[in-house]
Amino acid sequence: MTDRPALPSSANVVIVGGGIVGCSVAYHLAELGCTDVVLIERKKLTSGTTWHAAGLLTTLRSNESQTRLALYTQQLYSTLEEKTGFATGFRRVGSIQLACSPERVVEMRRGVDAAGCFGVEGYEISPRDVLDHWPLADVSDVNAAFYFPNDGRTDPADTTQALARGASKAGVRIYQDVRVANIATVDGRVTGVETDHGAIRTDAVVNCAGMWARELGLISDVDIPLQAAEHYYLVTDDFDGMHGQLPILRDPDNLAYYREEIGKLLLGLFEPEGAPWAVDGIPEGFEFDELPPDWERMTPYIELAMRRIPSMRNVGVRMLFCGPESFTPDHNPIIGEAPELKNYFVAAGFNSLGILSAGGAGLVLAHWIVNGHPPMDVFETNIRRTLPFQNNSLFLRDRIVETLGIGYQNQWPHRQWETARGLRRSALHDRLGEAGACFGESAGWERANWFAPGQKSPAYEYSFGRQNWFPYHAEEHHAVREAVGLFDQSSFSKFLVQGPDAEGQLNRVCTANVAAPVGTVIYTQWLNDRGTIEADLTVTRLADDSYMIVTAAFTHTHVLSWLKRNLSPDANVFVTDVTSAYAMLNIQGPRSRELLSQLADGDLDSESFPFATSKELDLGYARVRLLRLSYVGELGWEIYIPTELVQYVYDEIVAAGIEFGLRHCGYHALNSLRLEKAYREFGHDIGDEDSPLEVGLAFTCDFEKAGDFIGKDAVLAKQNESPYQRRLVQFLLKDPDPILYRNEPIYCGGERVGYTTSGMFGFTLGGSVALGYVNCPGGVTNGYVESGDFEISVAGERFAAHASLRPMYDPQNERARS
Repeated sequence: MTDRPALPSSANVVIVGGGIVGCSVAYHLAELGCTDVVLIERKKLTSGTTWHAAGLLTTLRSNESQTRLALYTQQLYSTLEEKTGFATGFRRVGSIQLACSPERVVEMRRGVDAAGCFGVEGYEISPRDVLDHWPLADVSDVNAAFYFPNDGRTDPADTTQALARGASKAGVRIYQDVRVANIATVDGRVTGVETDHGAIRTDAVVNCAGMWARELGLISDVDIPLQAAEHYYLVTDDFDGMHGQLPILRDPDNLAYYREEIGKLLLGLFEPEGAPWAVDGIPEGFEFDELPPDWERMTPYIELAMRRIPSMRNVGVRMLFCGPESFTPDHNPIIGEAPELKNYFVAAGFNSLGILSAGGAGLVLAHWIVNGHPPMDVFETNIRRTLPFQNNSLFLRDRIVETLGIGYQNQWPHRQWETARGLRRSALHDRLGEAGACFGESAGWERANWFAPGQKSPAYEYSFGRQNWFPYHAEEHHAVREAVGLFDQSSFSKFLVQGPDAEGQLNRVCTANVAAPVGTVIYTQWLNDRGTIEADLTVTRLADDSYMIVTAAFTHTHVLSWLKRNLSPDANVFVTDVTSAYAMLNIQGPRSRELLSQLADGDLDSESFPFATSKELDLGYARVRLLRLSYVGELGWEIYIPTELVQYVYDEIVAAGIEFGLRHCGYHALNSLRLEKAYREFGHDIGDEDSPLEVGLAFTCDFEKAGDFIGKDAVLAKQNESPYQRRLVQFLLKDPDPILYRNEPIYCGGERVGYTTSGMFGFTLGGSVALGYVNCPGGVTNGYVESGDFEISVAGERFAAHASLRPMYDPQNERARS
């Protein structure tokens, strides 16, 4: 490592940021043989936030992506000293999480179920067992506890130095006291890094700048939504009974964790209302700095935590440490290639979990840079899930107040963010509110999740069982199955693809054939070169040279970026985002034709208007576009309406709908209806680790169309593996009481064979219904599924389940095509 550098003129990769994440990226690039790498740090290694981290390695996280990152990180750190010769302070001391309420017990039992699916060992222990590990703890209020024996802790600074040493030995060059002034670009691609010690030509930049990452991104017009916030831990004086093999004790109901610190007690705090720091910019000279602690604000949380270790009151306090950490709007890290700039990679915003995520993040980014794609599905952490409004400084300031403490609060199903709300509203927002809508948020959009009837309050009352809106959800679900329901889906993203080359370009991106007659609606996947799914959407041919793409709101950035990057640079085609130009009402149910026929100036019968077609018609005074489609398995239409006309159209439909039993419906009903029909959802049931062959979507692949589509060769090669050892299967619990959500283990013949990817109560089928992946070395065949003795575990209790590779509801698609 060099303190006063003479920088090289070029490098294959330049990493900006010398914390544990940047050093991990460097280490893993070297492991893959990519050693022409330069890492530059504005001050000294670890001087930002790494140096003051607590070093916890608790592997069970709130979702699969982060759990996999944490599990790999733990495994890496356990061998790092042996590989590099540099001591890391790694200790496998285990961790214990306490549950002090019945709901927390259910949450943790579900968590342990999920942990087993992801390779994390954990099991329930009694409050008395806790005392065997932590004799100083008061467990009088503990209902249950959960022990993870392989969890551990490490020294953050030493582990960073070990990663840096391993990278340096392989040839990576590391420079300290170098500041980045600019990122050079040509034609939307990184070409170099300009520093206060000279310029470096490079093919790729990796922004690992921690809480400086957003500021660095803005130089290149790359949005990296994160914000620094105060983060606290308290260290006592010497404390009898503290020793280095004490497990980490996590106490979410008291917003705290506890661990030993050189014979002292370290108390970490995750208060429910955080304090953003340096909203207007981080001080120029910040290096190994700490912030003045706010004793008045933190004392109530310290006193709450002291209830767990009462003898703390008899021990002096050495310090209340306050150091900044960066947090993101959804409490997931930001990893991946920026959509705005090719070969600009990011790994930042780890929400005070950087130490336990760094190894996995380094592995993912190194593979991404070297191989062109990540080694696992990381959509939940992918930077392409973010949207520009989330990088707004006021939005970040308001949201991060909630983000800091979210990890220590109950992880309720369907929990909604409470801060920084109300930004994106459809033109029908107020009308839906008057109809009783309870709004949830997706990609910043306020969307009706369910409707409260009469004088009932449209507000969530959370639990892991039947929440307060369950009976209203049932009524909405039945209305769609038996009469007609109205969904406002204006939040869906809409893109026009136009130009003489539009057909050819889209046919290369889409698995289905878009060389179809004008007015055809095409359901299709977009695949990568590995033949796995990058997008799941519809394409409607509007004219010979014009198409409309419709996709879910949360995939907006990813889909738009993927499309633009896969269009030939010399093609005569252009893409326009028209999301805000059109509202969309979805009218579904067996009486939808009767209702819309009262208003439309054209025939809606199946001969005149067959399934998967589109027409422009007048509804009342308004010219609109109707698409005959269904995501719920019923007769129905999506109606695309110029935004300025949607209130009029809505009013007309609602007035006419009284006669036909029209009911307002929310996204919870949409989810239960689609699960009964076994319709897949991108981001939950399918993603970039899944082939269309394994998930039952091979019918979207037209292998005979003119020209190849991206991923075609990989899909054809995959066909030779049939019968597939892994497939997506639909399940229905035989017992109507349990509720399925996601990540519940699936058993067959007593052996765990997979886990659910999405679930909800299916009111037509009469029980909880789910989709989930099943693995069988001999192949997941029809015979295996139909004869299998399947069970699904819910909070540690197994329930018998029906299983099917065909939709359990209307498998012949007769209702949607009627």
